[in-house]
Order: sequence, then C-alpha cells, then structure tokens
Amino acid sequence: MKGKVKMAVDVLLIDDDPDLAIMLRTLLRGQDIQIRAIFNGEEGIEACRDEHPDVIILDLLMPSMDGWEVCEKIREFCDVPILILSAIGSPGSVARALDSGADDYLIKPVHASLLASRLRTLMRRRLRVEQVIAA
Repeated sequence: MKGKVKMAVDVLLIDDDPDLAIMLRTLLRGQDIQIRAIFNGEEGIEACRDEHPDVIILDLLMPSMDGWEVCEKIREFCDVPILILSAIGSPGSVARALDSGADDYLIKPVHASLLASRLRTLMRRRLRVEQVIAA
C-alpha cells in the first residue's frame, strides 16, 4: 500500500513505572513493536549506548535523573528518535523536552493506535535521513 510503512520497531522504554511497560506491551500487541523496559535514567542511557534501539519512549518524572537530563545525555552520543510519553502536559514542559532533544511528545493517557502511528512516523523520518546520507 502506498503511503504506509510496515516495519518492526525495537523500542527502548525508559520509565520508572513497571506497570507502564506491561500496559504498553498489551496495548501494542500485534503492532510489530517490541518493547524493552528500563526503570531508571542511568541504566536507560547505558542500554541506549549498548543496544541501539530504533526509538526511545521516555518519561520525564523519574527519581535520581529526570527525563530531560536523560534526553540531553543520550543526545551527546546518539541521534535515535526520542518520544516523550508523560502525564505532564504544560506547554513549558513540552517545549523544554523538545529543546532537550526529544523528537515528539505525547501526553498520557494515549490511545494505542496513536502511539503506534507516532513510533512509525519517527522510524520513517529516520529511514529517510539514513537514505539521504547513504546517497
């Protein structure tokens, strides 16, 4: 089908809530999206460095290292697409996340089809950039 991209997406979820990982796996079942969950920022940064995920879903409010700092640290070594998924919906928080290096921002709760679509959109953009660089 023209205009639709069907691809498996390897997602690294960095969020301190284990229940969110379970919920996302349930919501996204059958969508060709594989989720690996890490429950703190420091380990999330290391997992990104070691595993090279296709996309990162990142929460902002975590103990010890918040999502804004995690995003900035990941941007120091990696250009993986980062989607913020947070309960914080204030314009200032959204702007700060985008200025920290995030590529997209969704407010919890989010519908599974919208989340899956946004993940695939980020993948399409990344593939286009890689194709331009390779040309």
